[in-house]
Amino acid sequence: MNLKIFLKFIKAAKKAVDNFNLKIEQGEFIAFIGTSGSGKTTSMRMINRMIEPTEGQIFVNGKNIKDIDPVKLRREIGYVIQNIGLLPHMTIRQNITLVPRLLKWDEDKKNEVAKKMIKLAELPEDYLDRYPAELSGGQQQRIGVVRALAADQDIILMDEPFGALDPITRDSLQALVKELQEKLGKTIVFVTHDMDEALSLATRIVIMSHGEIVQVGTPEEILTHPANDFVAEFIGEDRLIEAKPDVTTVGQVMRPNPVSITPGKSLRQALAMMHENRVDTLLVTDDEGYLKGFVNIQEIQANFRDKSKSISDIMQREVFFTRENTLVRDSISRILKRGLSYIPVVDQDKKLVGIVTRSTLVDIVYDAIWGEGDEFADMEAIKANQAQKQVASENDEVDVHV
Repeated sequence: MNLKIFLKFIKAAKKAVDNFNLKIEQGEFIAFIGTSGSGKTTSMRMINRMIEPTEGQIFVNGKNIKDIDPVKLRREIGYVIQNIGLLPHMTIRQNITLVPRLLKWDEDKKNEVAKKMIKLAELPEDYLDRYPAELSGGQQQRIGVVRALAADQDIILMDEPFGALDPITRDSLQALVKELQEKLGKTIVFVTHDMDEALSLATRIVIMSHGEIVQVGTPEEILTHPANDFVAEFIGEDRLIEAKPDVTTVGQVMRPNPVSITPGKSLRQALAMMHENRVDTLLVTDDEGYLKGFVNIQEIQANFRDKSKSISDIMQREVFFTRENTLVRDSISRILKRGLSYIPVVDQDKKLVGIVTRSTLVDIVYDAIWGEGDEFADMEAIKANQAQKQVASENDEVDVHV
């Protein structure tokens, strides 16, 4: 579904959005980003007529939205907001099928779509009969995301949906949204204030300031050719464009065949595996290799005396992962800024294929900073010399003790 937006929006004596001209193709993931008051949320809310433009036109598939009843228009456009918007007195099933019910779908069709959506949210089917208060904040947000897909709308509007969530939950939901968008071919207009989020999710980014578009481009175009000093400053110097020209995806730098365990194994088996591989965390996969979560030594220690428990009883199911075709740039941002020592890497079907470690990415950052010239060679020589001194020191200590 194509969007064409030509706007001049005036509120009182101050222009909230002006000279906004954008065409969005079907299946694009568009991120609106800018400083507070830049007009990004106003622009998005005009698409479903929650705010009416005083000037300009918006077309959906060639039809002016002013010629469409606003209630009908909103039922044809999905909408996800930051505070989720689940109705607390309704079950998850009723929340998911809210729009289909307004569209007067029959019961069988509503139940079918509810089951499909809960599966897309990667939550158990029996959650359909629970109420929102019985779910965690992250689980509720997952429901909010898939609910926007329940009526099979082609356009989904998302207004800073993950801004209030913790980093791990936010990363997990970003991965879910990106996966669903690519799988289902939906057109998403996404408002965010987080540049890393925009770079990771969007096919094109719209940078706004004072109600006007400053630059539109792919993440790579924005990073490599900022339109002006405002864009360059907004992006930030610390964001790497590409660490190495010959290394672009996680799959090229990941370590294959990571240590993993299945949910049915005992805590004793997990501890033995940790000891053998000298690790304090194990990734958990099912028998087919699909990533399901992780378990750490602290949880095993706390439950070790209970011989009835298995890994499935104590594993943590919320696990951040990245895909093997993800840009290294995005992984550098997520790992180095959040202090993660490593993250699992999965293929397009979410099967575990490797891990990417913090140390690997730090080496890539060194390469990006120092380059491949004499300075970097000097740095490598210094590191090698320090390593030799350390080995010699350790040998001296051994001789003394012997």
